[in-house]
Amino acid sequence: MSVRDLLLPLIGDATRSTMGAIEKCVAMAASRDARITALALETEADALPPTVADVLGATELVQTAPAARALLIAFQAAAKRSGARGEQRLERSTIAGMIDVIVEEARLKDCSVVPVKSYDSLSEKLVERLLFESGRPVLMCPEARADALGTAFNEIAIAWDHTAPAARAVADALTLLRKARRVRIVTATDRATTAQSSSGAALQRHLREHGIEAQLDTIAIAGSSVGKVFEAYLENNAIDLLVMGGYRHSPVNQWFWGGMTNTIINAPPCWVMLSH
Repeated sequence: MSVRDLLLPLIGDATRSTMGAIEKCVAMAASRDARITALALETEADALPPTVADVLGATELVQTAPAARALLIAFQAAAKRSGARGEQRLERSTIAGMIDVIVEEARLKDCSVVPVKSYDSLSEKLVERLLFESGRPVLMCPEARADALGTAFNEIAIAWDHTAPAARAVADALTLLRKARRVRIVTATDRATTAQSSSGAALQRHLREHGIEAQLDTIAIAGSSVGKVFEAYLENNAIDLLVMGGYRHSPVNQWFWGGMTNTIINAPPCWVMLSH
């Protein structure tokens, strides 16, 4: 999949970390000559059903006009500095319908680039809805680490478990994988089965047909969580981008790989491209 037309949803407060993430997202788009559309929303007061308010956290979803405009001003300044191609829009929405507006816009983009606050219910809900309902991948930019992130994806790791979401993620990331300096296929297991080893080797052969040479790595879980093990691996190998499938099924009934997905969504250790 070509990454040429990006959506940058702008919601939440205009904090220093958010501004830094916006700057990095725009610079990343500019480095690829990709077009990036910033969509900011201001919300109208509405009465949320109690169940919706409990799940979404109604107080966190109120988006004031000054905050929305401040985010767009940050985007405009970042685009000017980096020479990025793009546009900005400010729309009004009800609180309950805010994420719906973003999801509908995302369906006509190659990818959504989402600044993610650590352990933030709104960021988590936005990523999950985009993942399941847009039909497009989500590229997460961790706000807490934005200053240290690069804009080139030279070192890429693929979290591989031979599931449909993981296969989708590889297909979505092919353009990025071709341009990487090094690609690693990573499986987390304490004892690799013959099927797991064969699957990794098969993916390696598949990528070679696309002109991509990838190395196979197996990392031990050793009583930890898959998410924590991957975090350590990414840091130790200076990975710029993690490519992974998000959830085998739904966040409700997922138990193993979903644990990793939740860990990564709540605290992305680097740029992360999620597909489902």
